[in-house]
Amino acid sequence: MPLVSILQPEKDRNKHHIDPYHRTYLAKNRYKKTKYNDSDDKMQKYITLMTTYGKEAGIDFDFSGTVANTLDAHRFIQHYQEELGAEIADKIVNSLYTQYFTHQAHPSNSKTLLKAAADAGIDIATAEAFVEDEYQGLPETKMLIREQTSNGVDSVPHVVIEGKRRDFTLEGAKEVGEYLKTLQRVAKEST
Repeated sequence: MPLVSILQPEKDRNKHHIDPYHRTYLAKNRYKKTKYNDSDDKMQKYITLMTTYGKEAGIDFDFSGTVANTLDAHRFIQHYQEELGAEIADKIVNSLYTQYFTHQAHPSNSKTLLKAAADAGIDIATAEAFVEDEYQGLPETKMLIREQTSNGVDSVPHVVIEGKRRDFTLEGAKEVGEYLKTLQRVAKEST
């Protein structure tokens, strides 16, 4: 299929004729361009690093799934964190991570979100009503994302360690040793 037909608006083409593997390829290439300056080497280093971290933690990462917008997942998490607390939100996040990183589930589709709700012990009818109302909680979630973006946050985890003289920021997947080294620097500067 020619690239131009894939990039045409949805109303101008039959979505059932788009190869889903090609769509995933395009999304992953956009991600690579955005996060890794279009470097295959940097992207592969990330995959290798995360695969190693996962194996050490008993997680079998599979990076062959869909790369997609996660706004609905963030909206879902934010809603239930506010409504039911951090413990429920953690269960949702753990389910979403498991589904996405080990079972290639789409990060924001309703099936994925509803499984996360079930895994967190949330009433499914209530969760379905929330998922179906795509605007509920959306402005608040977008505001929180804009706020964090303006604070320079563009990846997770984003850890800020306040020091006596200066703050230290660690972004993205880091080795435990990097956290320890940073904490030692803070301690040294504080004496």
